[in-house]
Amino acid sequence: MTDTTNKAKNFQPLTTERLAKVLGLTIKRDDTNKVVTFLAELSAYTEESQFNISFNAPSSTGKSFIPMEIARLFPEDDVRELGYCTPTAFFHDYGALDKENHTVTIDLSHKILIFLDQPHSELLSRLRPLLSHDKKRISVKITDKTQKGGLKTKNVILIGFPAVIFCTAMLKNDEQEATRFLLLSPEINQEKIREGILQTIKKEADDDKYAQWLNNDPERVKLKERILAIKNEQVSKIIIPNQEAIINRFFKRDMKMKPRHQRDVKRLIALIKCHALLNLWWRERNGDTISANEEDIEAGFAIWDIVSVSQELNLPPYVYHIFDEVILPAWFEKNPATADGEPAAYAPGLDRRDILKKHYEVYGRMLDGFPLRQQILPMLETAGLIYQEADADDKRRMLVYPADQFKVQPKEIYSGSDPGVNSELDISKIV
Repeated sequence: MTDTTNKAKNFQPLTTERLAKVLGLTIKRDDTNKVVTFLAELSAYTEESQFNISFNAPSSTGKSFIPMEIARLFPEDDVRELGYCTPTAFFHDYGALDKENHTVTIDLSHKILIFLDQPHSELLSRLRPLLSHDKKRISVKITDKTQKGGLKTKNVILIGFPAVIFCTAMLKNDEQEATRFLLLSPEINQEKIREGILQTIKKEADDDKYAQWLNNDPERVKLKERILAIKNEQVSKIIIPNQEAIINRFFKRDMKMKPRHQRDVKRLIALIKCHALLNLWWRERNGDTISANEEDIEAGFAIWDIVSVSQELNLPPYVYHIFDEVILPAWFEKNPATADGEPAAYAPGLDRRDILKKHYEVYGRMLDGFPLRQQILPMLETAGLIYQEADADDKRRMLVYPADQFKVQPKEIYSGSDPGVNSELDISKIV
């Protein structure tokens, strides 16, 4: 009996439904986010199928909690969590210095990098080739100060592809970064907040008892053992024999192709491959190569159908939800005739105060007017979801209008009916 066969006896095939329940011990709700984040961190144990995530949302919404909590399941040596970091600090702290050749070598193979805050813009720009998986060995030049106050050049060599997760309160991303990431945002509904509060009380009231309960949970223990076993299998390559199934489903959707789809389809394929890696003992294997099957393709598309809507628009889900759950309902309340399917002769636009008021009604908290004006509305306008015009009676006041295709539709069409907008992971669709 081979060692792989023994491992298969120790574990059971793991569905995304079951995975979400195990992760739900500490991460309440957010089924889609936690499953995708787990697969992203697991992707570190592949050779070339790693993918990156950017959590964009306001502070105190749990954007850093999800990746950090999932990272606790992985071996500590494989996880690097960083706050604000300059390029020089990053390269020196994690690199091996060759003083003679003025070279710093950083091996990021099979590593999970979690940036707990928006990194230095220069560091982000220097990591772009790494995030795009352009080459496994990338040379970067940095400058250091000498003891005499001058500058000297060092060559930094980056090796391998890590799984990278950014957590930032900045809602607007540079397009060069946005196309390199899956854009996610934590849920902020009342049910999740309530469950999060109950979990916090349980933990803070008796942290020793909480830790004992958590560490003794058999399914959580089994998941940690599974991750280590997957790492030790050293799978170097994952292939998808049935490429036609991906081609047919990806192009079947009614959408216009954009340049970013060339990168988006890579993330879809990475989701499929990582689902296969999660269940590698029940997949066809040839040496260090495993083959993804139909179950993996179904699971990958089920997840992609949920996250793809905001990706198509190049928007964090949080920003899209404001359009879907705040702006559109506020519009139909102010213009009830448009909800009947006929455009009104005159439809007044939304004042920003209307949006702020509706936001408070929906989410139970105030939205700062500055990010609304400087980030959220311009992003929605760029995505083609809204437009702004000066008020005819007061040119200093800007009014917000949904794009024409949204003006005459009942708001129920946009309130959670699309699985990619604001829903839990549709477990019934996932094997």
